[in-house]
Amino acid sequence: MKDKILEAIEEVRPMLQADGGDVEFIDYVDGIVTVRLKGACGNCPMSLMTLKNGIEARVKAKVPEVQSVEQI
Repeated sequence: MKDKILEAIEEVRPMLQADGGDVEFIDYVDGIVTVRLKGACGNCPMSLMTLKNGIEARVKAKVPEVQSVEQI
């Protein structure tokens, strides 16, 4: 499960890095993936949109067992 989640995150990472940001996988528990947005993504006003429409959408498409992606 973790490997599939990491693979999905790797697909969106280049787009985040192109804008000076990044994402770090923290944990997966009971359908919830926890990540940390870093760099420019960490304090961007659009970070929630990036999290939900970018990262969460990609992870859920590749790993249907994932219910949500949350940031810490």
